[in-house]
Amino acid sequence: MTLAVGPGLSMLDTVAVAPPIAVEVVRGSEVAHRVAQWQRELLAVDHPAHDLRWLSALRRGLGHVPLVIEARQAERLVGLLPLALVKSPWFGRFLVSLPYVNSAGPILLDANVESGLIDGATRLADELKVRYLELRSERELVHRELAEKNTSKVHMRLTLPPTAEALMASFKSKLRSQLKGALKQEFDIRWGSHDLLCDFYRVFSRNMRDLGTPVYPPGFFAAILDEFAGDAELCVLRWKGKVAAAALLVHGQSVTEVPSASSLRSLNSTGVNMAMYWHLLVRAIERGQQTFDFGRSTEGSGTYKFKAQWGAEPSPAVWQYYVRKGSARAMRPDNGQFGLAIRIWQQLPLWLANAVGPAIVRGIP
Repeated sequence: MTLAVGPGLSMLDTVAVAPPIAVEVVRGSEVAHRVAQWQRELLAVDHPAHDLRWLSALRRGLGHVPLVIEARQAERLVGLLPLALVKSPWFGRFLVSLPYVNSAGPILLDANVESGLIDGATRLADELKVRYLELRSERELVHRELAEKNTSKVHMRLTLPPTAEALMASFKSKLRSQLKGALKQEFDIRWGSHDLLCDFYRVFSRNMRDLGTPVYPPGFFAAILDEFAGDAELCVLRWKGKVAAAALLVHGQSVTEVPSASSLRSLNSTGVNMAMYWHLLVRAIERGQQTFDFGRSTEGSGTYKFKAQWGAEPSPAVWQYYVRKGSARAMRPDNGQFGLAIRIWQQLPLWLANAVGPAIVRGIP
């Protein structure tokens, strides 16, 4: 803190002047070098989506260029805005906070720096000549350049009780009945890391193909498991020796999130998806977590209803855009122009979808 004496003021009438806030862009390899320091300065990251290790996972697994807008005041960290540059020869360039992650955006230790962080991001978007800047937040950010927004989905989150018994008791009788039937199937439940990656990917890639969506490369999930070692794990359920369902869990300080989960539709009658989510919830409780994040869903959709039956409550998901070219709607999956492409993709042989998909999905923000 410095003291300034202005015109008409004596030394007895000093005015406190706060140190200026310096905002800079941290780029490329320097980001990786500073992630550990930033994590220490942030002290605790409750939600895994706000963990800066995603920057390295996205770089290693998808080839995205990590960038961070950093704000400091007298060398004290007061704000960060993690970003990734997504590049594609087919779709163009995008600046996103953050790809794959449902909720990112500004991380504030001082609310007064938010506008400065977004100013830095919009200038960077201009410098990099991207189509648009996308900020994925849980509240509306007030900034003159964020002219478009998407609030069509919500986060579905469940407050966890301290024990699995209390969780089961909290369910409605219909869900308890369904669960008991599913758990009687005696699925083989396995927890692991890279040792289960092939099994996870076998189910996940098939489900993505069936949805008409290009699949992420297996190396991306390997990078997540590496970067979040001890905080990320895979769950695989087998039925009669066959891999039937699988999920990726990422644990924060108090929140567990399931970014990706799939089950074989042909085995829906066994209740394998119900059994898997029960075990995911119990796993989070065993780690002492307070909240389970099921991910985003469109209100009223089938996935929304599935998550709501467990007691999950909706919370806002606000994605905002600084658009430099075209419209942010152009890249949304519900854009009608992708309808034919989705139908064609669903008919591809799985081996072909898995071979071609990663090159395409790397360029989708």
